[in-house]
Amino acid sequence: MEDKRRFKRIPLKIELTISKLFKQDYEEIPDVNATVEVDNISKSGMGFVSNVELPLNYYFDAKILLPNDNYFYSVLKIIRVEKTEEKYYIGSEFVGLSEMLGDKIYLGDENQAEPLIPET
Repeated sequence: MEDKRRFKRIPLKIELTISKLFKQDYEEIPDVNATVEVDNISKSGMGFVSNVELPLNYYFDAKILLPNDNYFYSVLKIIRVEKTEEKYYIGSEFVGLSEMLGDKIYLGDENQAEPLIPET
């Protein structure tokens, strides 16, 4: 099967907590407090696993912790939710991530000087 993703996914194992979800028009779901396990990251988004179902088309703020004490803040939009036997696999996309930072995440660019995520 041909992979149709726009950008290469890079494995990343970190945990982050989603404290609240929000939508445009000031709609908010407070006190979500869902701890999720990030599975992978790319220039366009992040995939993660959650014990609770999160609604589609909602946004959340995240501090993405990377190796070597690197991190960045971003807003992500939930674009896919798939139920597995015990958990939910959730796909999210970055909203307004700068091209420069996106290029540092993506390791496939030969012109990149120092990626945030080192190759293993």
